Amino acid sequence: MKCTHTIHDRHCHHGWNNTNTPVLRIEPGETVEFLTQDSSGGQLGKSSTLADLGKLDFAKVNPVTGPVHIDGAEPGDAIAVTLLEFGPSGWGWTANIPGFGLLADQFKDPALHIWTYDAQSLAPALYGPGGRVPLKPFCGTIGLAPAEPGLHSVVPPRRMGGNMDIRDLAAGTTLYLPVEVAGGLFSLGDTHAAQGDGEVCGTAIESPCTVAAKFELIKCANLAFPRFTTPGPVTRHLDAKGYEVTTGIGADLMEGARAAVSGMIDLLCKRHNMNAVDAYMLCSVCGDLRISEIVDMPNWVVSFYFPRIVLE
Repeated sequence: MKCTHTIHDRHCHHGWNNTNTPVLRIEPGETVEFLTQDSSGGQLGKSSTLADLGKLDFAKVNPVTGPVHIDGAEPGDAIAVTLLEFGPSGWGWTANIPGFGLLADQFKDPALHIWTYDAQSLAPALYGPGGRVPLKPFCGTIGLAPAEPGLHSVVPPRRMGGNMDIRDLAAGTTLYLPVEVAGGLFSLGDTHAAQGDGEVCGTAIESPCTVAAKFELIKCANLAFPRFTTPGPVTRHLDAKGYEVTTGIGADLMEGARAAVSGMIDLLCKRHNMNAVDAYMLCSVCGDLRISEIVDMPNWVVSFYFPRIVLE
C-alpha cells in the first residue's frame, strides 16, 4: 500500500538507545513503510550453507529499522501502531544455533534450513518430506527507546516492547506501546514468515519483509507493559485438522515447557521418521506452547500444540 513515508533498511541500528538520531519525524495519523533486513543482518541468504551459520557475527544480528520520532509523544503516553500490511520476500531461514533455544543442552550442533515460498499467495512452505507450514508474516521486534541511558541489547524484550516475538503482531493488529522518552523513538525489524508461540529453538522462519504501519498517539495512557488488539481469529490458518498435544507437569514452568517440547519431538521422530533437530526446528516455526493450568499447586501443566495440518 502507499504510505506517507518510506524508510529503507540501511537506516537500521543494533541496540536500543535514546540518543539514536531519528531518521524520520512524523505527526500522529501518518503512515510509514519500513524496509527490513532479516534477523541475521544480511549475513545469511538464499544460498547460505551450514558453514555460513558458523561465521555469524552476533553483533550484527536483529537489526531494526528506525527510529521514528512521533511528534507530541511524552513519557506516560502510549503510541498505537497499527500494522497495515506486510510485503514478504519469498525466502527465509530457520536455524539451531548452539547455546541458544529452549533445549540448547540437548541440541548442541548447528543446523540450518533455507525456506522458499510464494510471496504473493503465501501458500504453505515446504519442509522435508511432506511437511507444509502455513504462513503468517509478523514483526518479531517492535518497540520504543528506553528511558535508561546507554546502549541496550536488542535481544531481550523490555517494558517498551522490543524483541517480543509475538506471532499475532501481524497485519491488522494494533499494538500499544508505553512511551518512556520524548517522541517515543520507534523501530521495528526481525520479521518472520511464520512462528509458533514460544519460538522454541530460538528462530522462526526468519524472513525480510516490508511493513506498512500507521501511528496514533494516546495521551496519558500510563501502560505498565505493551498490549495489543487483533482484528479476528489468530489460529484459523492452523486449526483445520486439529492438533497433537504433549504435556509437561511439575512445579517449574520452564521445566514443564522443556518436557512438553521434548515429548513432541519424540512423537514427531517416531511417527514421521524425522531427525530430532529437524523436528525441533519445525516445532519452533508452527507449534504453540501454552500454560494449561497454573492454580493446582504445587504442580502446573504446560502443553505443546502441534498442528496436524503440517504433516497430514
